[in-house]
Amino acid sequence: MKKLFKVALVAVCMLSIGNFAKAQTKIGYINFQALISQMPESKTIKTQLDIYQKTFIDQLTVMNNELQTKGADFTKNNAAMNDAVRSAKQAELQDIQKRMQDYQNDAQQKYDAKANELSKPLIDKARAAVVEVAKEKGYNYVLDSSQTTLIVSPDGDDMLASVKLKLGLK
Repeated sequence: MKKLFKVALVAVCMLSIGNFAKAQTKIGYINFQALISQMPESKTIKTQLDIYQKTFIDQLTVMNNELQTKGADFTKNNAAMNDAVRSAKQAELQDIQKRMQDYQNDAQQKYDAKANELSKPLIDKARAAVVEVAKEKGYNYVLDSSQTTLIVSPDGDDMLASVKLKLGLK
């Protein structure tokens, strides 16, 4: 009987500890991308990035026009060319295509770097607001619902409204 009482007491203690630990963990979530897109600074960043991207597009358009012109000339005069000239023209066309591809890859890398540079202060500001609201409301963990699919998410744990209020957004 004494042994049964000890086992029951240990079981009750284990359940109590599990419930206590469970009660202390509070999890919230926020759609971080939606928050960022609603901040006024995001429109300014988008405008700056569009202007920056246009410079690359303009250069690629010039290169593409050169390729189209030389390609049309090659097609038109192909029959009249000897093998050496034809090979040289084909090599020139392939070189233009390679330069375009290299330029496009370089432009994408530069665009991504510029986007990260311009977005970093905005993301840091939003992240700081999320951290403040999480501390105020007692959340131990905050999930980004734009990155994670939440199967079950109670309305009370969505922090978007609170963080928008903290940032002064409507």
